[in-house]
Formats: sequence, structure tokens, C-alpha cells
Amino acid sequence: MHINAVKILRSKKRRRTVSARVLKDILIVRAPESISESRLQKVITELKARIERKHLKDELNKSEDLAHRAKELSAQYFENKLSINSIEYVTDQNSKFGCCNYRTGCIRISHRISAMPQWVRDYVIIHELAHLEVPDHSKVFWDTVNRYKLAERARGYLIAVGGLEEQQG
Repeated sequence: MHINAVKILRSKKRRRTVSARVLKDILIVRAPESISESRLQKVITELKARIERKHLKDELNKSEDLAHRAKELSAQYFENKLSINSIEYVTDQNSKFGCCNYRTGCIRISHRISAMPQWVRDYVIIHELAHLEVPDHSKVFWDTVNRYKLAERARGYLIAVGGLEEQQG
């Protein structure tokens, strides 16, 4: 989704809040009449970014079936013993490539991974699946992750693109 225009509707009745919605490719913003132009532009920038992130997340989760891929990898590397409640791309995770809540079985994958090669995406999914079995980063955990034949190569790739500290493997 790309927003091509912004239409601002100011209102005397509106006191504090600014709201927005997208119609086709136009962002319609409703704002208080009293808000300063500089403050309004800052709010519009934030709203546009939030809307575009949500759209990206929705598109990624629609176009790429992470749940299906996670089940395939679970069968291949974990003998289908894992309980995966959900796995989805998220756009608010920029310091990590993935995270797993081993208690709930929910896995979140950074949207940045979607642009990387499939073997790197598989590594990140396997890494998070391994946390369902071993919640920490112990030797047992790394032995589990390293069953993936491209684990070391994928870690090197992620270190090269940034955001991954060198870890024991």
C-alpha cells in the first residue's frame, strides 16, 4: 500500500485526538482545529508509518504461510513433537530476528526476514522452534539448532546484515 495523498479535515468539535483512515490511496486525517501545523505534520508522519507497517504485516502473513513452513520444519527436525500455537511476521521487532514464548507456543518473526533467502528464514524458524524444546541458549539448545545443515552459514549471513551478535554454535 502506498499513500499518495493526505486530506486533512479540521474540526472545532474535536479537542485533542487526531484520527486517520485510508480510502483507496488517500489518507484522510481528522484533527482539532487548534492543533499546530508542525504538531499535525509529526502526527501524520507517525500515522502513515503505523498504517504502512500494519499493511506490510498483513500482506506478509497473507502471502507467506509461516505456519505451514514451521510444521514442515517441525516434522523434519523435531519429529512433530512441538506445540506451535502461532507463528507470524511482525513489524515492531527491529532488534531481533525472531522471538518465541515457549510457554504459549507463540513465535514472532521480524518482517526483515521475509526479504532474506529461504535457507536463512528456515534457520530463524528452526532457532525459534528449538526454544519450544529448550528455552535458553545452552549447549543443548545450540546442538538442537545445529542439526540444520546451513545453521552456521545462516548465522554468518545474519551477522553480516547486522542485528545478530556472534553466538556460540
